[in-house]
Amino acid sequence: MKQLHKQSSANHRRDEEIPSSQTPPYSPKTLKHPRSLPRSLNYLLKEQRLLFVLVGILIGSTFFVLQPSLTRINPSEPNPAIPRSITIPIRESQTKSNWGSKNQGSIGRVPVGVGRRRLRIVVTGGAGFVGSHLVDKLLARGDDVIVIDNFFTGRKENVMHHFGDPRFELIRHDVVEPILLEVDHIYHLACPASPVHYKYNPVKTIISNVMGTLNMLGLAKRIGARFLLTSTSEVYGDPLEHPQKETYWGHVNPIGVRSCYDEGKRTAETLTMDYHRGAGVEVRIARIFNTYGPRMCLDDGRVVSNFVAQAIRKQPLTVYGNGKQTRSFQYVSDLVDGLMALMGSEHIGPFNLGNPGEFTMLELAEVVKETIDTSARIEFKPNTADDPHKRKPDISKAKELLNWEPKISLREGLPLMVSDFQNRILNENEGKGYK
Repeated sequence: MKQLHKQSSANHRRDEEIPSSQTPPYSPKTLKHPRSLPRSLNYLLKEQRLLFVLVGILIGSTFFVLQPSLTRINPSEPNPAIPRSITIPIRESQTKSNWGSKNQGSIGRVPVGVGRRRLRIVVTGGAGFVGSHLVDKLLARGDDVIVIDNFFTGRKENVMHHFGDPRFELIRHDVVEPILLEVDHIYHLACPASPVHYKYNPVKTIISNVMGTLNMLGLAKRIGARFLLTSTSEVYGDPLEHPQKETYWGHVNPIGVRSCYDEGKRTAETLTMDYHRGAGVEVRIARIFNTYGPRMCLDDGRVVSNFVAQAIRKQPLTVYGNGKQTRSFQYVSDLVDGLMALMGSEHIGPFNLGNPGEFTMLELAEVVKETIDTSARIEFKPNTADDPHKRKPDISKAKELLNWEPKISLREGLPLMVSDFQNRILNENEGKGYK
C-alpha cells in the first residue's frame, strides 16, 4: 500500500510539472492600473511641457490684447497695407439710387485702386505716324498696349521710348495674316495712307485693307473685343457735296490710280458693318481727314510733309495744279483724342474726324514759308489724277455725340512739326532708306 501511495504521489507531482514546461511563447501585457493617467496627459506632465504651453498661450494673448492700443498710438502714420483714399464728388442721381436721399450732395470716399479697369489694347500700325501717338496716349492712361506693325511705313524709332515699359509689347506682323491675341479693344490703323506708299504696290494696298480688316474683325468676333476702324475722307472721293457729312455716299472713281486706297477703305467699312449686323461685333468707324504732326514720313507725298521738308532743305515748294484745291488740316493730338472718344462711346459711326479750317494749297504754302523760310519759292507742276478739288469735314455729329472738336490751329501745330522735321533732316543719316 505504501508503494502504491508513493507511486500516486509521484504521478501527481509529474502532472503539476507539465504546465510549467508548456509555458506559451509570449506573456500577455500586464493590465494597467485603472487609476493610471491618460498617455496624453502623462506626456504633458513630463519634462515641464505643460509649463511651456501655458507660457506660449500667455505671450500670444498679451500680443492680441495690446495690438489695438499700439495701432491707436500714432494714427497719423498711414498703414502701407491699406490703400489710400481719394475724395470724389457724388452726383445727385448717384446718391438717390445708391444711398438714399439723405446723402444727396455728400462726398464719397473711394479707394484709389477702385478706378477704371486697365484695358488690354492692340493697335495695328502702331509704329506709324498716327498709331505711335495713339500708343503714347493709351499708355499714359494706364492701359496695356500691343503694337502690331510690319514696318512698311512704320518705324521702330517711333515707339522705342516705350521699350522698357512692361505694359508695352511690339510684334512684327502683317495683318493680312491672322493672329491670335486676348485683348479688350482693337484699333485698326494698319494700311499705307499716303499716295506715295499706297500707289507703290496697289494690289498689296487693297489686300491690306480687305484681308487685314477681315482678320482683325475675325479676332474681335472670337474674343468679344470692341473694334475701331480708321477709315478715311478718301471714301468721299472728289466730292460733289461741300462740306462733307457722314451721310454723303461719295464720288469715287473705282478704276483710278487712287482706287486701291479709296475703294479699299470703302470695302473695309462694308466688312465692319456686316460683322456688326451679322455677328454682333461691337464696332466703331472713324473717317480721318488730313492730319499732320511730328513723326510723319519725310517724303510721303502728302502736302504738309512735302512743303515742310522742301522748305527745310531749301528746295522749291511743289504745288500741283493751280494750287486752288482746298484741304483741312488737323494736328495729330486732336485726332488721337477723337479716336479715343469714339472708342469709349456707345456710338458706331461713321464719324468725321478733322479740322474744318479750310486752306488752299497756295495758302498752306504761304503759312509754311512764314514758319520756316520766307524766301522759299513755289514751283507749279501738273496735277495728279483723281486729286479731289475740295475737302472739308462737317464735324457737327462728332461735336454733338462725342463732345469732340479740334483745338490746335494750323499756325499753332505747324511749328511743332517743323521742329521734329528739322531734327531728323539735319541728322546726317536721316532719310537713307527711310519710308
